[in-house]
Amino acid sequence: MYVVVEGPIGVGKTSLAGRLAARYGAELNLEIVEENPFLARFYEQPDAYSFQVQVFFLLSRFKQLSALSQPGLFSGNVVSDYLFDKDFIFAAMNLKDAEFHLYEDLYAHLSPRLPTPDLVIYLRADTDELLRRIARRGRPFERDMQASYLAELTSRYDEYFRTYRHPLLTIEAGQYDFVGCAEDEQVILERIHDALQPKTAAD
Repeated sequence: MYVVVEGPIGVGKTSLAGRLAARYGAELNLEIVEENPFLARFYEQPDAYSFQVQVFFLLSRFKQLSALSQPGLFSGNVVSDYLFDKDFIFAAMNLKDAEFHLYEDLYAHLSPRLPTPDLVIYLRADTDELLRRIARRGRPFERDMQASYLAELTSRYDEYFRTYRHPLLTIEAGQYDFVGCAEDEQVILERIHDALQPKTAAD
């Protein structure tokens, strides 16, 4: 079983992925964020560092997810807190002209080599909720995150998943406190469990 939790910045992907991994005894595959040496500078000067930050993420995510296809590295269930395609969503926002075309070539070369998840859980929330959650976790480089940036990002996520062709479960994360409320956590985990069950003709 290969399950992915996805959604915009601050929505709770890593928290939910950890709970899913614990429930299913799965390997937890976490996105490398803080190790990107360009990220803090990107938030300060987006135009100057957008290409560097995207290429670093593209290659590091590809290396991580390639391991899922290698026997012996991940022998059982895997839960990941990101989908490889998220990289393209961010790149389409942040890159322009020749840089975006170069990025597109790299992405098109790498993406087909990676496995497709059995289920993607799309966590979404409105901009105000995302800002509250970002402030709560207190990453220094996210301190000046703009509401307009988060709103555009959420819109692009919505558009991407509107035409997603593989198994998908959308959850309005703002309606649940699956970190602080055990009942909410149980509701979410049961919804995901149901989504993972094989569908019959009657369904």
